[in-house]
Amino acid sequence: MRSEKVERMREQILNGPIVKTLLILAYPLIINQLVQVLYNLTDTFWLGKLGRLELSAPGTAWPLVWFFMSIGMGFATAGFAFVSQYVGAKDYDRANRYAGALYSLMLLFATAVGVSGVILAPYLLRLMGVSDTIFPYALRYTRVIFAGIPFSFTLFAFNFLLRAVGDTRTPVKINIGTVLLNLVLDPFFIFGWGPFPQLGVVGAAVATMLSNSLGSLIGGYLLFTGKVGIHLTPETLKPDFHFYSRIFRVGLPSSIGSSTTALGFVILTRVIFTVGRLYGEAHGLPHYEDVAFATYSITNRLTNFMFAFSDGISMAMGTMVGQSIGAGLYERAKKIAEKTMLINFAILSAGTILFAAFRVPIFRFFINDPAIIAESRKVVLYFSASLPFFGIFSAVNNTFNSAGHTKKSMVIGMIRLWGIRLPLSYGLGVLMRDTAGMWLGMGLSNVLGAVIALAWFLRGSWMRAIIEKH
Repeated sequence: MRSEKVERMREQILNGPIVKTLLILAYPLIINQLVQVLYNLTDTFWLGKLGRLELSAPGTAWPLVWFFMSIGMGFATAGFAFVSQYVGAKDYDRANRYAGALYSLMLLFATAVGVSGVILAPYLLRLMGVSDTIFPYALRYTRVIFAGIPFSFTLFAFNFLLRAVGDTRTPVKINIGTVLLNLVLDPFFIFGWGPFPQLGVVGAAVATMLSNSLGSLIGGYLLFTGKVGIHLTPETLKPDFHFYSRIFRVGLPSSIGSSTTALGFVILTRVIFTVGRLYGEAHGLPHYEDVAFATYSITNRLTNFMFAFSDGISMAMGTMVGQSIGAGLYERAKKIAEKTMLINFAILSAGTILFAAFRVPIFRFFINDPAIIAESRKVVLYFSASLPFFGIFSAVNNTFNSAGHTKKSMVIGMIRLWGIRLPLSYGLGVLMRDTAGMWLGMGLSNVLGAVIALAWFLRGSWMRAIIEKH
């Protein structure tokens, strides 16, 4: 590990002005998040040219991909907490050794996930209740995405490790390159421009897989040549079972929390199709479940654009909180988290106002479907006002994870999704016999989840380190 560069960043994180340091760390992460959202929006734009069914295919695939990946991401989160806290404690050798062990573990796990996903995809899509009209598009898209999971996952691992040592710029440069490549490849593979085959929905998945593969290879090259803050070698990649036992102890709650959250969104997809079908039947509208889910897919893309800002700031906060706790500066960690919550709430409030004001032209940009545009009005009325509260929830969740207190993160995540969102979305949808109830249930889960998370944060039980100090 190049401790001179890391040491300079560590000094600023532990002693510099909180907001200024937060923004210095956050702006590359925000750019990175915006670039990722741009990729999602581009996919949605081009697939919208094919039709409502094709546009919906990625939205059915990602809850499944997220479910499998989230199992490993929980352990990656624990690894991030250890590496960042060891940097805060100035134990650079151990931080570097654990980074290598984590990287090799993630590579093996991702390979297993990719193979399993390709085989199980049709059964999982049926479990989600995907409509027969969308199913064939979703199946082809999902299988290609799973085939590329090992590359996607090692790229995520690269991002996690560099963020742990305070380098938020290098991953952004790589991610911008991969997304720009994806933007270029998308229409060529989807529509068969020039010498490329016309693959439709599958073309969007192929473009994604190729772009992530290139990013993963570049990230691996930088890690193994020591050109970034972490230097991986064959020695550091060797299994470290003592570290793995600690990773599993800390990471298991996060893994359970992340995977059950992802599973919750698989179930939420089924809720949307079910409520949409009930609403359609009650009002004589055939296949209204496809309208409901297409609206949800576009809404997700738009809210992700807003969350790009708050998520970037929350991730930067995670680096500062992790290193502050590693250095024993608990009150500073608390102030960092509180300032992040206020910034997130303000950003998402402004974004919500713009979303509500320009709803129609925004949705029409993706697909000029009167039924979807009409459904989007319910999104604004019953869901959008809850988005600023999710900014608070996200900040608290990142605080708990970065401190290594992953059980707390697991519990608040499960309460928000399984205890509040799923029951209310389905229950209110059936009670009102309208998709408006479904959107209202989603909105209430953000508000109530934020209140519960904030109350737990203020208790301060997360303010202790998880690393061994010598």
